Amino acid sequence: MFYFITRRSFFAVILLFVVSIFTFWIFSALPADPAALTCGKNCRPEVIEANRARLGYDKPFLEQYGSYMKGIFVGRTYGEDESGVHCAAPSLGYSYDRHECVTSLVAKTIPVTASIALGAFVLWMFFGISLGTFAALRRGKWPDHLSNVFSVVGISFPSFFLGLLSILVFVIWTSILPFPQYVGITENPLKWLTALILPWCVLAVLSASTYIRLTRNGILEVMNEEFVRLGIAKGLPRRTLIVKYVLRAALTPIATIAGIDFAFLLGGAIVTESVFNLPGLGKLTIAAVINSDLPILVATTLVSAVFIVVANAIVDILYGYLDPRVRAK
Repeated sequence: MFYFITRRSFFAVILLFVVSIFTFWIFSALPADPAALTCGKNCRPEVIEANRARLGYDKPFLEQYGSYMKGIFVGRTYGEDESGVHCAAPSLGYSYDRHECVTSLVAKTIPVTASIALGAFVLWMFFGISLGTFAALRRGKWPDHLSNVFSVVGISFPSFFLGLLSILVFVIWTSILPFPQYVGITENPLKWLTALILPWCVLAVLSASTYIRLTRNGILEVMNEEFVRLGIAKGLPRRTLIVKYVLRAALTPIATIAGIDFAFLLGGAIVTESVFNLPGLGKLTIAAVINSDLPILVATTLVSAVFIVVANAIVDILYGYLDPRVRAK
């Protein structure tokens, strides 16, 4: 198992390196002049050239990439005179539009996005696996049909529609909840919770619909395996057979999808954050696109890629734990 974990971790590091090169190259190859985007339309040419030199855009691509990667580990100073700005490690660039180091901007949004992702993940995994298992054990009966209806409804509606509908029902019509206004959990835990209940439920409904179907089909498929019939023939209790053997085998492919879905949420639930006005990573990315803030776009893309690659590695390791045949290969 140690060799399996080491090998997966090594490939994850290599993949992150490749992703960083391609991400940096794609944004540097854009037709827009990144130095001209650092100030307004009426910006003077000498100011543009000064910003180009300060941000390092006047250097060759490999030197720019090397400076960027070095800044991640040791920090970076933008400008050489007294007006230069130093961004401590890990430095992900400097935003002239916001006049702030990109790392600090990303650091402010990650707790928000992580809160959304973690709460929604727990809800959709709990309800998705529970209802999927219940539907599989009641195949052809009303719980199975009800789960089918819920899955179809959940998959059919887009996130922005469910988000606006939930605000309309629970905030405007019934006033059960106040309009979501995010605060840190350490500042006001109750207000933090009320601001995230609706986003959690919206994302949970959307994703749980898929996991109900995956869990149901996975359990029904495993129930036809020989080891299940052997357990039944030996008189193994039904609860033990389902929980200890059937569910574990059925959840192996689900773990792969769950890890990727969770990583994508950590990369920013763009639509959900915009609908509920939550200052997360997705909303920061949207603002950067509107304002053509390339340093923030590069940083958010790299952070999202890190989440996805790390989640892939963790899922592979978990897959090897759940299914010994995987690590044997």
